[in-house]
Amino acid sequence: MKKSIALEAASELPPPSAILFDWDNTLIDSWATIHLALEETFQSFGLTPWTLEEVRTRVRTSARDSFPQLFGAEAERAIATYHSAFERLHLEGLKSLEGAEACLEKLVARGIPMGIVSNKSGRFLRREVEALDWGRFFGALVGANDAPRDKPAADPVWMALHQMGVEPTSSVWFVGDTDVDLLCAWNAGCNAVLLRAHAPSANEFPDESSFCHAAGFDELLALVQAVTEAETVAGEAGSR
Repeated sequence: MKKSIALEAASELPPPSAILFDWDNTLIDSWATIHLALEETFQSFGLTPWTLEEVRTRVRTSARDSFPQLFGAEAERAIATYHSAFERLHLEGLKSLEGAEACLEKLVARGIPMGIVSNKSGRFLRREVEALDWGRFFGALVGANDAPRDKPAADPVWMALHQMGVEPTSSVWFVGDTDVDLLCAWNAGCNAVLLRAHAPSANEFPDESSFCHAAGFDELLALVQAVTEAETVAGEAGSR
């Protein structure tokens, strides 16, 4: 059953043994750069570029998975064109989402191990983390092509947790902004947290899906606080 962040969620979620974050548009704002790089790629192959809104709606999986459907036999050349454009643009347009860094600082202060699992090329992901000086927050940075399969497959989650020395259990939280992130969490046996301003619509995700929704970083921190306090209360009650 779908759940928005609420007090009852604290009784159903375990405190996080680790938190894995999606990167693009979960912690940083990258839609404009992705749009420009895709626009250049589409034009290079004689295709009508997507609008920014179409990019927001359609971009979910990695280029490795999505470009064969878009460009057919030219997929490898299109990937190279996209990566060339993105490499030229991505650091110039790099911008973290408001509140992201403060949230990460507070999670680190709680001693929660964190990692990134992204469908952005791993080399671009690591350059962006370095440019923001955020390497201190994360024990693993796994991007597209780093694991045998990309999100929504579980492979990059397992790779990240292995690098972090964390057991792949349901106490791991996966935080992201799209259906692919939720599906990746479920495939890996993690608890899924949808982090975005607008609440999910009634029929957006499968009826049997289970996740929590946090409308922003403050709500995400509140959820971590709530589940931690709930565990403390339960532990005290059990020791009486």
